[in-house]
Amino acid sequence: MSGPYLIRGAVALPESELRWRFSRSSGPGGQHVNTSDTQVELRFDLANTEALPEVWRERALERLANRLVDGVLVVRAAEHRSQWRNRETACVRMAALLAEATAPPPKRRKRARTPRGIVERRLREKKQRGDLKRGRSGRGWD
Repeated sequence: MSGPYLIRGAVALPESELRWRFSRSSGPGGQHVNTSDTQVELRFDLANTEALPEVWRERALERLANRLVDGVLVVRAAEHRSQWRNRETACVRMAALLAEATAPPPKRRKRARTPRGIVERRLREKKQRGDLKRGRSGRGWD
């Protein structure tokens, strides 16, 4: 693999905690596909990792709960014909997933108050429109 895959800041995917599994992949490759294990399955034990800060780990466990199997995050890659490129793809995908899952929650939106001038203008225009419509009735014409 081509180096540490950063999650956020200086925190990277730890090589020692990654578990790899390889199997035969479907798709293009001709006879080559029947003899080589190019599909990659990357596993990362999120529940028991020491590589992530505690706050990040809890946040990731909560956000990725529907993707976890016994606290383990699994990513598969089988797009490429070579195992090496599939390993790269799986690592990048894992790092991106963890980066998104550990990101701090967005700041709450503070609702802005409508300026008084805009409210007054709207009410004034409503009044003018009502007067215009009221003036269309035939009352008072003799």
